[in-house]
Amino acid sequence: MDKLAKLALLGESAKYDVCASSSATPKRFQNAEIGRTAPSGVCHSFTPDGRCVSLFKVLLSNQCEKDCLYCPNRAGRDVPRSRFAPEELADLFMEFYRRNYVEGLFLSSGVRHSTGRTMQELLETLEILRTRHRFGGYIHLKILPGAGEAEIERAVALSNRVSLNMEAPTALHLARLSRTKNFASEIMGGLSRIHRHLRDQPGVSHSTQFIVGAAQESDRDILDSTLRLYSSYGLKRAYFSTFQPVPGTPLDGITASPLVREHRLYQADFLYRYYGFRMDEMPYNPAGNLDLGIDPKQAFAELHPERFPLEINRASVAELLRIPGIGPRSAKKIVLLRRESRFRSVEDLARIGVVTKRALPYILVEGKKYSPPLGQAGRDRTSYSQTSLWGEQG
Repeated sequence: MDKLAKLALLGESAKYDVCASSSATPKRFQNAEIGRTAPSGVCHSFTPDGRCVSLFKVLLSNQCEKDCLYCPNRAGRDVPRSRFAPEELADLFMEFYRRNYVEGLFLSSGVRHSTGRTMQELLETLEILRTRHRFGGYIHLKILPGAGEAEIERAVALSNRVSLNMEAPTALHLARLSRTKNFASEIMGGLSRIHRHLRDQPGVSHSTQFIVGAAQESDRDILDSTLRLYSSYGLKRAYFSTFQPVPGTPLDGITASPLVREHRLYQADFLYRYYGFRMDEMPYNPAGNLDLGIDPKQAFAELHPERFPLEINRASVAELLRIPGIGPRSAKKIVLLRRESRFRSVEDLARIGVVTKRALPYILVEGKKYSPPLGQAGRDRTSYSQTSLWGEQG
């Protein structure tokens, strides 16, 4: 197989690893011939300094000994297989880089023969780039479950970001997806080792990824696990990937998880990281899931009418961040600007970026309310269930 054929195969196989907050391509554009970069091995992501960069996103190999039930590259599935040699992939990346096609590398791999051997090949690729080619740009390396201490230490030293996919929030849920991965030693142990070595490499960060909707997990399960990773493992970012059944895998008969569920998880994650919400404040339904028909911030506000409406000229930043339509920047602007002059109208708020249509039911401006009482606007609340090998979950 020539290099371009390998790239087409291994670039397409890499699309299931997420490096940005949306993994979906609108169906109406999936047959387009121009502008689709995923099949060619290019994706976009943000560096720690906030820049959006084009990444060469590829697998070193799609040969894999793991049996993850959802994965298109799982052992035993009848699909074309190929691999790059470390030097071959490093040279191909540098060719693309010099032509200004890409700015950085996102590298992962199936487990070929053994975790240790595959990790050595991944690290060899990075060594060639960093030493022989003297490449000093952005590299995100996907660390394999079960990687050893020395391999993780070297991976952290060579990368700008590393990640190890949890896939599922608990050992029970992972056991439903794979018989060849050990949650305690390979996943949590690996994340612990990454966290330890990151202390010696300032500026390097790590992330993880969850498959959403394949293992009967609830949103609470996922977000509770995410909280533990943020608080105890120094995680920079969690990514959520909606389960989509792949033909020829054991889960190909399961209904796809709704894409909006992924979106709600990101919204809840942002409420925790940027808005000061506690995870136990998330508005879960009795099954532990977020409402698909309404974003979690507004759902929280509707569940707590005793907290609203808030007077915009007196509310603290923490209180303002609980109001739908007000984000961290506009909350800080409100507090800063009202030192000079009070807000006297809704138009004053709109001028500084407040989404007044969403905020109106929850605020007062100079004691005046501008919308009907809470609860009269009406909401289309949508519930969902997961169909799986283990039956229905509401």
